[in-house]
Amino acid sequence: MPELPEMETYRQQLTRLIIGVPITGIVVTRPKSLNVDPEVFAKKLIGNRVVRMERRAKHLLFHLATGEILLLHLMLGGWMFFGTQEEQPDRTFQVDIQFGVNRLCFIGLRLGYLHVHTPEAAYTLLQKLGPEPLELSFIQFQNVLRPKRGILKVTLVDQTFLSGIGNCYSDEICFEAGLLPLRKISTLTGNEQLQLYQAMQALLREAIAVGGYMEEPLFVGDRLTGQYNPKCRVYDRKDEPCLRCGRSIIQIEVSSRKCFYCTYCQK
Repeated sequence: MPELPEMETYRQQLTRLIIGVPITGIVVTRPKSLNVDPEVFAKKLIGNRVVRMERRAKHLLFHLATGEILLLHLMLGGWMFFGTQEEQPDRTFQVDIQFGVNRLCFIGLRLGYLHVHTPEAAYTLLQKLGPEPLELSFIQFQNVLRPKRGILKVTLVDQTFLSGIGNCYSDEICFEAGLLPLRKISTLTGNEQLQLYQAMQALLREAIAVGGYMEEPLFVGDRLTGQYNPKCRVYDRKDEPCLRCGRSIIQIEVSSRKCFYCTYCQK
């Protein structure tokens, strides 16, 4: 599932590609991806323009010239591609939005959604999310952490705790911090809380800078999207040697999620 760095990469790249370009066509092959009938959706979008893009947690918000907002959550298996009909990858897409004469944003929404809302409704839906991790000072992070009693892995992926961190980056952050993902939050010392905070800040910024871990490019010639994938320290590296100590990376399941770590380097 795309997480904070992937969605931030999409936001940055799409901002350069679609802002101010008129929407000229809509194709919907999975109506339940929308919150209105496809005909209503098309009527609201065709002739409209995206004037600003925003990211909140794992969501993208497309601010339209008419004042409404397209709220996108790709969820598991979701991804996007921007290009011509001829460049379209051999993949299934649920919504295609045409910009200008021949450029389309192909949106794969196997489990995700693309809803149109008033600004008030969109922000009300997002109120349940926790704070953005990159906007927190260490003191604020400690305050958010203090009431938590669960284990580190489960807490980090809880979107009401912090927003935007998912399965991949929770494991990567724990490794960077030198902490086992199975540690109880209540057992973390002040120094370990600082290690966790600094690891979270550094790793998320690094992942954004190199385009996250999504393997598929956003457009033909895209050299940014997905460049974090080969840089993963532990995620999806079961039985491979740890980059620090050389011992094998362990994979277990935690609350129905894959979890990767090094038993020697993480305490």
